[in-house]
Amino acid sequence: MVFLEFEKSLESLYTQRNKLEQVGEESDIDVSPMLAELDKKITKTRKEIYSNLTGWQRVQLSRHPERPYTLFYIEEMSKKFVELHGDRYFGDDKAIVGGPAKIDNYHVMILGHQKGVNTKLRQYRNFGMANPEGYRKALRLMKTAERFNMPVICLIDTPGAYPGIEAEERGQAEAIARNLFEMAKLRIPILCYIIGEGASGGAIGIGLGDRVFMLENTWYSVISPESCSSILWRSWDYKEQAAEMLKLTPQDMHSFGIVDGIIAEPIGGAHADPNAMAKTLKKSIKTQLNELVQIPIDQLIKQRIEKYASIGKYELAE
Repeated sequence: MVFLEFEKSLESLYTQRNKLEQVGEESDIDVSPMLAELDKKITKTRKEIYSNLTGWQRVQLSRHPERPYTLFYIEEMSKKFVELHGDRYFGDDKAIVGGPAKIDNYHVMILGHQKGVNTKLRQYRNFGMANPEGYRKALRLMKTAERFNMPVICLIDTPGAYPGIEAEERGQAEAIARNLFEMAKLRIPILCYIIGEGASGGAIGIGLGDRVFMLENTWYSVISPESCSSILWRSWDYKEQAAEMLKLTPQDMHSFGIVDGIIAEPIGGAHADPNAMAKTLKKSIKTQLNELVQIPIDQLIKQRIEKYASIGKYELAE
């Protein structure tokens, strides 16, 4: 198990438990009563830690190395998934995966950012940071879904679009803007779920939908706390303060009307029980699809456009 900085008290309890189990295995002593007592303490401590998380702590949880990623959810929630590759312009971006799948009775096009589960795969997936061809691949899949009347499911988890020179040369900003333009008028239901990090244009590039949800321990913002800190204070040392000022938690986003709901995670985060998290996510997807497919498509597009037009507050100066 990997413990984060704010989970040190929990780590010490697990260390005690492991040592106690070892004593029980190496001797004839019955340690079950002591294990039961430790389990109670672990449960109590876990509830205390996760009942009042700060913005920065949620950012840390969203980046947990054991957190489930897009391909895990696809495998757990769907059948007959066929991954499609390439944008038909430049190449195949490994940071975005997607293809048709079947979620119970629904045939859908499911796509999302994919981070690697180890160092080698993280490099292969470019840490979930998509190039322009990734967003163009996503758009190609969405257009294919429109042709076959398949709802689109987008799973978002990225620290941002790739900022390299080559990405800018191939039209990074245009690719993201084009996706927003096309998704706004796509004639099929679109569901978006932020399952980890939701950073800037990298997230919104596949994040415009009829319903947008965030998992409980995720974040959604125009900039990461570290980058915000480096701009405002010329140092990363103020990242925790920046995280609070950015108002990037699911609760903040829901209060602003930017997301439509928050999906509860198992205590300890999605990585504590990935299978349970996948079941919860699948249940939400089916519930939302049951509602969205009943709405006439012209009305759905109108609601979609009005949803995004109403985000934000402003005053007109005389």
